[in-house]
Order: sequence, then C-alpha cells, then structure tokens
Amino acid sequence: MARPRHHNPHIEKAVLYAESLGWRVAVSSGHAWGRLFCPQSTREGCIICVWSTPKVPENHARHIRSKVDSCPHRGAGGHDDDGEGEE
Repeated sequence: MARPRHHNPHIEKAVLYAESLGWRVAVSSGHAWGRLFCPQSTREGCIICVWSTPKVPENHARHIRSKVDSCPHRGAGGHDDDGEGEE
C-alpha cells in the first residue's frame, strides 16, 4: 500500500529523498505526520519526526535532509564511506 503524501511539497521532497536512501516511513496522526526510520533496524537506528504543520516548512525539510545525510548508518543507502557497511 502506498503511503499518503505530505501536504507540503518541500517536506514531501525531503521524505522522498530519505526513502531513496533506504529510510522507512511510518505515518501517524496528530502533531507529527509521521516518523522516518533509518536503514539500521535496531534500537541504535536514527528516527526523525516529520511534523504536520511546521512553522517554516522549508526549514523543516532542510532539517530532515540534514539529519538523513548525517546518519551514521547510511551504508544501507549506498553512501557508506568504506563501501562495505561494516560496523
């Protein structure tokens, strides 16, 4: 089943960027539209909250992309520095 799109195009692009790097989206309701989970599927994995109505959507989208890029578990997305994804 396809996930619902975020109503803000800047945030939707940031979520699509995260998905392209192997992040998983869990849609919720309330203040948070959903959460992004990094490819590391353990308790040590990174989680980013995606807000429904941030004050400045462009800044929130930039924050999402920044957190995705700085994730230490990004080896599953093909961006690992050593190429092997070793711990």
